[in-house]
Amino acid sequence: MQNAKRSRRLIFAFCILQFALAACPPGPRFIERRVTVHETSYAYRVWLPRHYTKLHRWPVILFLHGSGERGDDNLRQLTIGLPALLARDPSRAHAIVVLPQCRLGHEWYGEMEQQALAALDQTIKEFRGDRHRVYLTGISMGGAGAWYFARHPERYAAVVPVSGEVTRQRDDPFPLPLPPDLAALLASPDPFAALAAKIGKTPVWAAHGSNDSVIPVEQSRRMAAALRAIGGNVRYIEYAGTGHDIFDRAYEEPALTGWLVKQRR
Repeated sequence: MQNAKRSRRLIFAFCILQFALAACPPGPRFIERRVTVHETSYAYRVWLPRHYTKLHRWPVILFLHGSGERGDDNLRQLTIGLPALLARDPSRAHAIVVLPQCRLGHEWYGEMEQQALAALDQTIKEFRGDRHRVYLTGISMGGAGAWYFARHPERYAAVVPVSGEVTRQRDDPFPLPLPPDLAALLASPDPFAALAAKIGKTPVWAAHGSNDSVIPVEQSRRMAAALRAIGGNVRYIEYAGTGHDIFDRAYEEPALTGWLVKQRR
């Protein structure tokens, strides 16, 4: 009698579990996380693909947003570029995506680079990311960040800067002092060549609009040329007649996803 009652309870519990799973089918989601760097806590998001499981290791994408998404609400970085595309079409990336947020008054270098990399490392550990398949991408200010982060090529299997710059106009100074190694690169006689030498053979897919009035298209042209000059692995797409906001178009390129997942460090 007791065994029969126990069996009925187990069957009932199983049915409740099945109902709950049916009501909440697996799907993509943005998860809130925090990381601490030098006693400062930073919020970030992690996007997990549909049917994510810890049974195997996943490729990981680090996404750097633009200047308009800076803050500490842990939401603005989801509104444009790759995360916005994933919210509309989750099939676009069979990878974990790490989404840090740059603080106001900062850009993607120094302290903000440290917190982004800490979030990346924490995500790889927590969600079984594959360190041989870590991809770096960013838009606008984040595109510049992608170029700068790529000076450490041992971390990344591929880099995708979109509408990013390398050098600045004199009337557009950096808001805070640069790290010494990055400052030395950008102060060299040819910053594009110096940065290309650091990036080396790391695969790069860069994109820019030909009529960009925010960040001159020459920035991407010169960076692509510098990489080609050293025999680098670079693809450069320039969208004729377009301005700065080419982000959706760049990430919707049919060949990009297939190209990205083939890259391994």
